[in-house]
Amino acid sequence: MSETTHDGGVAVTATPPSPDESLTAAQLAAKYGLTVSGARPSLVEYVRQLWDRRHFILAFSRAKLTAQYSQAKLGQLWQVATPLLNAAVYFFIFGLLLGARRGIPHEIYVPFLVTGVFVFTFTQSSVLAGVRAISGNLGLVRALHFPRASLPVSFALQQLQQLLYSLIVLVAVMIGFGSYPSPAWLLVVPALVLQFVFNTGLALIFARMGSKTPDLAQLMPFVLRTWMYASGVMFSIPAMLADKDVPGWVSDVLQWNPAAIYMDLVRFALIDGYGSSYLPPHVWAFALGWAVLVGAFGFVYFWKAEEQYGRG
Repeated sequence: MSETTHDGGVAVTATPPSPDESLTAAQLAAKYGLTVSGARPSLVEYVRQLWDRRHFILAFSRAKLTAQYSQAKLGQLWQVATPLLNAAVYFFIFGLLLGARRGIPHEIYVPFLVTGVFVFTFTQSSVLAGVRAISGNLGLVRALHFPRASLPVSFALQQLQQLLYSLIVLVAVMIGFGSYPSPAWLLVVPALVLQFVFNTGLALIFARMGSKTPDLAQLMPFVLRTWMYASGVMFSIPAMLADKDVPGWVSDVLQWNPAAIYMDLVRFALIDGYGSSYLPPHVWAFALGWAVLVGAFGFVYFWKAEEQYGRG
């Protein structure tokens, strides 16, 4: 500190050192109770925050579902019409032209195909929505503080709601082809719950990947189309490979892939004549294992990068 004396000179007096001068940035923050803006909470706290936003997640998923076809004249009817049109195209190409009905009785092939298309579309749409969950909502991510996992979870929930609407048409198809309601239909509930957990895990994984690599959204349709053809949506995997010179483990791997497992469980529950002989061994154990593994890994993997979303 300095001051001017009466004769025009400058007198210098020593300034006492600040008590904070020797403290590091971390020590200063601890002393004055400062925290990092947007810091990642603990995993338990993150789960609690996500649960606190459950009403937002549900409302957001409903709003997205309503707005999805708001510009189309048929509106929400496209939720059902789109997978039905896909099933019709696949029936013409694979069922009639390529003979993919091999090993599937003629009277249940249409329910078999429609079920496969609807169930696989559930997973496919969840992944595609997850890829864009962060990169497509940067304005929301940067403007508000909330657990970012809310977005991919809400998108997976949106696809579940869309599937539930589609089940009305699926039930009509089943009855039309001679598969009537029975107690076995209740098995659809645990099958779809496990698939939802699996889909949510995938959505979380690809949401983190897509937040840093927007081009992934352009690549994923090709990856998912390949996955669809390898999962038995249009044909029975064991029947198609029965007369092929391929190792037995190839058929096992294709049958145990999660998309095929969840499709087969729903088919087994709904379609009369689609018995346990069409299912791979330990199918429920694999369904549970895929759901727990991908769901838990996806959640932790997404949480690890919580501080990075919306930055840069």
